[in-house]
Amino acid sequence: MTSRALSSIDAVPAVQDAAPQSPVSIVHNADGSVTVMPRILNDADTNTDSDASSLAELVKQQDVSDVLDPEMQCLAGAVYFESKGETLTGQLAVARVVINRSESPRFPDSFCGVIYQRSQFSFVRGGRMPAINTASNAWHTAVAIAKIALNNSWANEVKGALYFHARRVSPGWGRTKLVAIDNHVFYR
Repeated sequence: MTSRALSSIDAVPAVQDAAPQSPVSIVHNADGSVTVMPRILNDADTNTDSDASSLAELVKQQDVSDVLDPEMQCLAGAVYFESKGETLTGQLAVARVVINRSESPRFPDSFCGVIYQRSQFSFVRGGRMPAINTASNAWHTAVAIAKIALNNSWANEVKGALYFHARRVSPGWGRTKLVAIDNHVFYR
C-alpha cells in the first residue's frame, strides 16, 4: 500500500451523525428484545480539546491531508472496510476496538499487528488489505475517525471492548456484551 496525500477535508460529506449523542444505549438482544441502558460516558476518559458539538462536526475539523504512517493506514483501513457504511458512532466503535486490542496483552501491540492477526478481520485476505480508494469520501471519513479514536477526542460506548461481530452472525461467544451499534455487536 502506498501513502498518498489526501485532498481537503471539504471532501468529507455531511454525515449522518449530526444529531447530538443520545443519553441512552439501545442494545438489540439476540432474542429480538431491546434493552435500553443509560450511557456511561466519563468526561475524564475523553480528550475534549475541540469545541465540536457533534461527532460529525469533529470529523469535519480533522485534517485528513496528511500522509499517513503505516499504523494509521491500518487503523483507518479497518474503519473503512469494517464500517464505512455505518454511522460515525459505529465507525468510532470499530476504531476503538482495534486500539483497545493493541493495548491489551492478549493481542499484538500495534494496529497493523491487530489487523493482520490471522483470522481476525474478514477483509484481510492472504495477509493483505484490499486496495483503498483514497480519493473517496468514505476514506477521508475513516481517516478522520481513526484520528479521533487515537486521540480519544470523542466519548464512545465501547470502553474496554475487544471484540465485535456483525449482527447477522451469532458466534455464541461467552463474552460480556456491551452494546449493539448499527450492524455490529460489541463485547468485552
